Amino acid sequence: MSEIVSIPIVKKKLAGYVGFHNLPNQVHRKSVKRGFQFTLMVVGESGLGKSTLVNTLFNSSLYPNKENKEPTHETPKTVDIQTISADVEENGVKLKLTVIDTPGFGDFVNNEESWRPILENIEARYDAYLEQENRVNRKRIVDTRVHACLYFISPTGHSLKPLDIEFMRQLAARVNLIPVIAKSDTLTEDEIKAFKVRILEDIAYNKIQIYQPPIHDNDDPETIQENRDIISRIPFAIVGSDKEVEVNGKKVRGRKYPWGVIEVDNEEHCDFIKLRQMLIRTHMEELKEYTNEVLYESYRMGKLTRGGYDVSSETSGMNPLSKFEEEKLAHEQKMAKMEAEMKAVFQQKVAEKENKLKQSEEELYARHREMKDQLEKQRLELEEKKRRLEAGRPGTPEKAKKNKGLFK
Repeated sequence: MSEIVSIPIVKKKLAGYVGFHNLPNQVHRKSVKRGFQFTLMVVGESGLGKSTLVNTLFNSSLYPNKENKEPTHETPKTVDIQTISADVEENGVKLKLTVIDTPGFGDFVNNEESWRPILENIEARYDAYLEQENRVNRKRIVDTRVHACLYFISPTGHSLKPLDIEFMRQLAARVNLIPVIAKSDTLTEDEIKAFKVRILEDIAYNKIQIYQPPIHDNDDPETIQENRDIISRIPFAIVGSDKEVEVNGKKVRGRKYPWGVIEVDNEEHCDFIKLRQMLIRTHMEELKEYTNEVLYESYRMGKLTRGGYDVSSETSGMNPLSKFEEEKLAHEQKMAKMEAEMKAVFQQKVAEKENKLKQSEEELYARHREMKDQLEKQRLELEEKKRRLEAGRPGTPEKAKKNKGLFK
């Protein structure tokens, strides 16, 4: 057996200008030309400001103003999944943004499985992507997978509710979970700090995986510090507002109260800046990459394994034609089995129908005989009555003789 000799890689210095340092510029131009796509899901109970936060994040009226509905005694039956898509552009860069909202979540009388429709929606998007990957022509694959999920926590100041824990536990393996404390301006600074500690303790105790920006050794010191600052703010205490108020003669986005103004874009007032930085400015592509390479791959392998496919064969160098023939044979066997089962069911249904028709026919014959006997009985009774009447008529000799004797 011949030994494999590894040749060490030798770094060479170029004697002159070649130009491959422009490769990042080529990738940049190609990406800008193609455009970008991002799918965001927002989950939380009604009234926590999900729509307002999305409008604040992208500085656009993606969500229309909601009409105030009169309260009713009716309770919601299911979690409704609503999807809003928009094409936004900034400095020549186009982004196809999709926002998935979940009205009705947490508004039931019984919220035990209100997370299930949301999980099914996320997995259905994975299934759609997997189906496109298995096509012969894969040039036009549309990615509708959820890349990040903002989970809104009510500002109770205590700890996570059972619904919060169950939701995050069920969806942690399917989507990048980003917990946020909604309407944090209802809590004091000390209450927010204590609330964050309790939330992180609950997350660690229940072994829930949430998204945190990774820190790599080869990152520059500035990037490492930015990621650490973002991690230190999780869960993000946020305030959303798409309206401007005046502060010292300057227009800022925020909320005005009798005691002062909460500025959305002020890091001393809330964590909105850090949330937007992570979600849009620094880690959007990383969220997509983690969704594709970790979350989706995990779901894909589990799906193919449960479906009876040998995942290891994809990397074992099997001949595609042989693999196709095997899949074709398996499909034909499956179809033959289904056909036999359908024939058996059809024959059973036919036999049941014949038995039912035979029973109905016997019942009709019995009814016919019964009615015939009744008619025969009625005919005999009528003939007997007729005979009696004819025997007692005045025109008969016996009756005339009797009447003649009465009038003598």
